Amino acid sequence: MERTFIADLRQHIGEEVKIQGWLQVLRDQKKMQFLVVRDTTSTVQVAFWKGNDAALAEQISTLTTESALTITGTVVDNPVVKLGGLELQLASLEVNNLAESPMPFEPYGDTLPQLDFRMDWRYLDLRRKENLLLFQVQTTAEFAMREFCQQNRFVEIHTPKIVGAPSESGAELFTIEYFDRKAYLAQSPQFYKQMAMAAGFERVFEIGPVFRADPSFTSRHMTEFTGVDMEISWTQSHEDVMAIQERWLNHIYQRVKDVHGEQIREVFNHEIVVPTLPFPRIPMAEVIQILKQRGYQLPADKKGDIDPGGEREIAAYVKEKYNHDFVFVTDWPITARPFYHMRHPNNPNLTMSYDLIANGLEITTGAQREHRPEILKKQALEKGLHLEPIQFYLDFFRFGCPPHGGFGLGLSRLLMVMLGLNNIRESVFLFRGPTRLIP
Repeated sequence: MERTFIADLRQHIGEEVKIQGWLQVLRDQKKMQFLVVRDTTSTVQVAFWKGNDAALAEQISTLTTESALTITGTVVDNPVVKLGGLELQLASLEVNNLAESPMPFEPYGDTLPQLDFRMDWRYLDLRRKENLLLFQVQTTAEFAMREFCQQNRFVEIHTPKIVGAPSESGAELFTIEYFDRKAYLAQSPQFYKQMAMAAGFERVFEIGPVFRADPSFTSRHMTEFTGVDMEISWTQSHEDVMAIQERWLNHIYQRVKDVHGEQIREVFNHEIVVPTLPFPRIPMAEVIQILKQRGYQLPADKKGDIDPGGEREIAAYVKEKYNHDFVFVTDWPITARPFYHMRHPNNPNLTMSYDLIANGLEITTGAQREHRPEILKKQALEKGLHLEPIQFYLDFFRFGCPPHGGFGLGLSRLLMVMLGLNNIRESVFLFRGPTRLIP
C-alpha cells in the first residue's frame, strides 16, 4: 500500500490508507486509545477500541511521544474531531523507531528551553511547525529567486569556496592547509562573479556558502551562511543594480505571500507585506544628518558607517516618512568600502555603492564595480593591498571587460526580516558561530 499524506486524507473517506509520521499525543483511556499523529503536511487523530485487539492495545500503551510510526486504517468523516473533522480508525501499527523517554525537551510542549539548548538538539527543535514552515518559505523564496533570474536572462554559476586570495579583506579569513601552501575559505564569490562578466555571461547569480571568521556573538552574525549574489554587465551606476534588486525582491515577496501568506499569519502572527516599487533611496551623508536630527549619536569609530542602532533608527524614519520597510542607503565613503567599488566621477571620496536595510536590518551590500585595470590597481594600493596576490583578479579586466555591478545578500537575514524573527540562529538549518561546530 502506498503512503497517503495526512493533508490528503479527506480525499479517501471510507478507504483504508497507510500514513507515516510522529506520535504527537497519546490519550490512553479506559476503552479507547487516541493517537495524534503528525507528518510534514498536517496532523490527524487515530482511534482504536481496546476490545478489538488486546495485544495491539498493550503495544499502543507503551508508545512514547515523538516515536516514528506507520499506521493503516480506515478514514472516517467525524465532525466532532477538531483536527480536520475526520479520524483514522486504526487497523495496524508498526513502530519504526521508539523514542526514548524522557526527551531532552518536547518540541510540541507548552514551554521551550533556551535557544542555545535547543541548538544542541536542533533536529528535535526543527520538528516544531514554525521551523517546518520557515524552510518551506525558504524553498519558495529560492524558487522565486531562480524564477526571476530565468525570466531575466541570468545564468547560474557555482564558484570555488577554496581560494588562494581574499576577496574582501584579510581580517575575516579562515585559513586552511592546502597541500604545500595556505588557502582560504571564500568570504564571497566577488572576484569570480566579476570574472563571469569578463567571460561575457552578462548576467549571473549564485546561491552558495560564504565563510566569515568574525568573532561576533550577535543575533545577526554567523561564521558560515548562505549568500545570494548577482552580477550584471553594462550597468552605468549602482542605480541600475538597485533597480533590478528591488524588482527581484518584490517578486520573491509576492511568491511567498501567495503560497504561504495565510500560514505565516497563523503560525508566526506576522503579515507578509509585498514591498512597493521603487524603494526609498537616501545618500549616506543625508542618513547621518537625519540620525543627528533624530538625536541618535553614532559611535565615533564608525567613520562614515552606521551601526545596528543607526540602521534601526533610519528604518524607523523611512517607515514614518515613506511607509516602507526597505531603504537603500547609497553613496558610501571610500573609507567604508573595498577597493573594487567604483568612485563617483564628481566626488572621488564617495563610491557608487549601497546597503539595503530591511526592517532595520542590513541584508545587502551592492555597488557599481571598477572595471578599468589601472584604476583598480591604484585603488588597491591606496587600500594597502599588495598587487601580486590579486594579480589573477586584475587580469580579468585586461581584454575587454564591460562595466558591471552587483550585490550580495544573506539568505538567513532575508528570512529573519520576512518572518519577523529576532535571532538569525532560528532562520538557518544549522547555526555556525565562534563557539558552535556541532551538531
